[in-house]
Amino acid sequence: QVQLVESGGGLVQAGGSLRLSCAASGRSFSSYGMGWFRQAPGKEREFVGAIDWNGVRTYYSNSVKGRFTISRDNAKNTAYLQMNSLKPEDTAVYYCAARGFPGAAVRKDDYNYWGQGTQVTVSS
Repeated sequence: QVQLVESGGGLVQAGGSLRLSCAASGRSFSSYGMGWFRQAPGKEREFVGAIDWNGVRTYYSNSVKGRFTISRDNAKNTAYLQMNSLKPEDTAVYYCAARGFPGAAVRKDDYNYWGQGTQVTVSS
């Protein structure tokens, strides 16, 4: 069983930056692919980015590519989402997720464990 806890959300002006963290429990973190998703009010949860077990491969949605960076520190059992040049349309609850396989994945159905989410609000 893996427990995930996100932190780092908040209110920021357009053009600003935030860094989200996802702290994972358990001793197998380094073997999990990790993903970030977001859900805006009235919309489905959508893929943001993903990273494989050792950080070599990363994937991003087109809407955040070039602005967001996903990384991980296996020694700290933590994944990160650095968000730069934020836009009002980035406003959503952001979730981190872990899957029981080392590779990254872009579909939410490929993830077994989810955090509770952290709110990100970008004002114009």
